[in-house]
Amino acid sequence: MSSVSSASVRPARPGGRRGYRMPVAIGSTISLLSILAVAYLLWPTWRAQPVGDPDRTPVSIGDTLFNVPTKAFRVKFQRHSGPQERVDLNFVYPSLAPPEKPKRATPDDVEEFHPIDRIFVSIAAHHDALAPETRLRTIYPRYLAPSSQQLDDGLTVRPFVEGSPYSAEDLITAGEPQLAARCTRDRQTPGMCISERRIDGADLTFRFPRQWLKDWRDVATAIDRLTAQLHAVRG
Repeated sequence: MSSVSSASVRPARPGGRRGYRMPVAIGSTISLLSILAVAYLLWPTWRAQPVGDPDRTPVSIGDTLFNVPTKAFRVKFQRHSGPQERVDLNFVYPSLAPPEKPKRATPDDVEEFHPIDRIFVSIAAHHDALAPETRLRTIYPRYLAPSSQQLDDGLTVRPFVEGSPYSAEDLITAGEPQLAARCTRDRQTPGMCISERRIDGADLTFRFPRQWLKDWRDVATAIDRLTAQLHAVRG
């Protein structure tokens, strides 16, 4: 033990700890600056959103952009922007304005019959299914009865044969303005019509009461207007 002198135990260098602390301090500073930079970039998304929905909600269906009046959504969980598979809408006819929030029904409202005053629109991705124009030209004629009825106001009505996939329906067409609709016949319940349009990757399906076809030119014009308004790309 005596051979171990006190000189062999070297004291720690004063600069040793400082040399160790310096890289740690630099690393901590860089990390803090990175966190602050990310927080600064993300800060706008953390701010509270304004109360109330915007007038229009942009949605992408089948990679096709539509600007939908927010009040026109029929299904609450569809009322958001971004990609969607399908949206269901309704508009007051003939104004084509989105409906106001419905009032609470009363017993008098239940007893009183209210005719349909809405045109219903569904927009869905078609996934390369047969286009409405192609179906009208190649599929429907296979199931149509040979006879047709030409109405005085320019409509042509051709019934589908019984036992076909479109039994109890009529195909109603007109030339100017163009209109093509499959309509159920009036029975215990009023008949309803379906007219379809395709825009890029999406199909638009319009549903309305058959009795509206008394003024079919107004209906055809309304479908054209809604198609143009919904697909209008706003800057």
